[in-house]
Amino acid sequence: METMGRHVISELWGCDFEKLNDLNFIETTFVEAALRSGAEIREVAFHKFAPQGVSGVVIISESHLTIHSFPEHGYASIDVYTCGDLNPNVAAEYIAKALNAEIRENIEIPRGMGPVQVKQAKVL
Repeated sequence: METMGRHVISELWGCDFEKLNDLNFIETTFVEAALRSGAEIREVAFHKFAPQGVSGVVIISESHLTIHSFPEHGYASIDVYTCGDLNPNVAAEYIAKALNAEIRENIEIPRGMGPVQVKQAKVL
């Protein structure tokens, strides 16, 4: 059975505090990441928390990109899930670079193939 999708879970550490706390920057970055991966954007929703942090989602025809940022820890949790021929690593890499992540830990999970078998995380 072929995979129905690819799901990249990315742990980003050592990110720029200001970027992690800037709703407009994060929203623009995620929209651009989706476009660079070849995705078709359907909806965009982001929220700024007080005193800090941003959560958001870009819904694409092929699935979604999400973030939860923790500026006080220089940390962001990222999900990029794509169906079809799109490579979620394109978007995940773009986001990591935009946030100036010093440490990136990526796990890619094939979706729709039966029981999930998680491979060893790649630290970049």
